[in-house]
Amino acid sequence: MSGQILSVNIGLAREIAVEGRGVMSGIVKRGAAGGVGVRALGLEGDEQADPSVHGGLSKAVYAYPLEHYPFWQTVRAQARVAAWDAPLPHGFLGENLTLAGLLESQAWVGDVLRFADCDLAISEPRFPCFKLDAVMGFNQAARLMVESGWCGFYLAVRKPGTLRAGERFTLVPGPREVGIAELFRSRTNRARHAIRTG
Repeated sequence: MSGQILSVNIGLAREIAVEGRGVMSGIVKRGAAGGVGVRALGLEGDEQADPSVHGGLSKAVYAYPLEHYPFWQTVRAQARVAAWDAPLPHGFLGENLTLAGLLESQAWVGDVLRFADCDLAISEPRFPCFKLDAVMGFNQAARLMVESGWCGFYLAVRKPGTLRAGERFTLVPGPREVGIAELFRSRTNRARHAIRTG
């Protein structure tokens, strides 16, 4: 199985408005031109504001499937958020890699994305927080990500190197014991149960 990077996205942490208050976040990312260095803790020129939730060795790089972008375009249009009719730029969901050809249902913990100069291992799903609502422009975005299961996935750096837009990758299967979609559903179901019974 193979796929392609449509965009390599980076951004420094900055203040964004969340319900009338300023909050530091690295969720705002835009496509980088040329090659981007990949190190153990992430992409050169990229930053996370809260390393307790994002970043670290197991969550160094965040990938999101381009195939879900039409859904987010549609729900933003239904919510009539600002600039809802403009195409969403790659990186809009806070991802470092906008990918084509690999969905959550096809991704397993331990699978490796092998690029020409870099290897990245799928490690875990992304769990949305309130900052996604702020960036998407409406208050149901995180809930919709949970309901759809279209969460994307984090990658650990197995072999540092360089990545660039347009580059193709080969998926090298790991042990195939835990799927990203299954793990996401399990954890979000537990969280909802804890809220109901807490």
